[in-house]
Amino acid sequence: MTEKPVNVWGQAVAAFALVGALGVGFWALAQQPEDGRSAAEDAATCSGGAATKKDGAAGRVSGAQLCKALNQRGLADWLGIPGERPTSASGNGGSVEFGKRKIPTPSARVEFETYTVELTASYDDYRVDQDTAAFIGRDVHRQKVLRRPAVFYTTQTMGISFRLDGSDAKSTEGVPAEALSVALDAKNRGGSYELVMWRNHGGYPDRTILLDIAEHVLPVVPGFGSGSAKPQDTPSS
Repeated sequence: MTEKPVNVWGQAVAAFALVGALGVGFWALAQQPEDGRSAAEDAATCSGGAATKKDGAAGRVSGAQLCKALNQRGLADWLGIPGERPTSASGNGGSVEFGKRKIPTPSARVEFETYTVELTASYDDYRVDQDTAAFIGRDVHRQKVLRRPAVFYTTQTMGISFRLDGSDAKSTEGVPAEALSVALDAKNRGGSYELVMWRNHGGYPDRTILLDIAEHVLPVVPGFGSGSAKPQDTPSS
């Protein structure tokens, strides 16, 4: 069985409008040194999500860049699991089709034995606010993060099980997840960065951990300091 967050901020709202459920990325990260290991030995290696020419022209961050920002040696400490090593770290240059538009949603995932963390950039038109979050999850809390509008909320992962031959695929409610959506820019003109974390074996994670992760990870994302460019959605082929 695999676990996915039920949706990512802007994607989830678009999915709601389509009366559908949108999933997001998958993947994992690095950690801190112990027993004399070097930084290279200690960190999981990011794979996937390489930037395309369209990403560069539009000023979008790539899945590989998000993975590099998330895949820091201190992540295990920020998660409160010092000593754990990540099992994987990956990036993805995905997108979501909404009518004739294709909304870029590059993402990264880092997995530990205890936790999984995902970081997604969603280049949609949705502002980060409480009303939008109410469509996605529950226990919504608004605040400023890194001087940008942000919203915490609780959601649920989606469990997917299937036979080895791919038949009899079933989706079930997974484990609780905590999410933090932060506006792409201080003016909240649309789009977001979203961090989602969950305990792999169930139980509610401490959402305050997300704030610590955001304050370490988001400033490292290329373009975050000046506010990421807001690209035009590309037509689907």
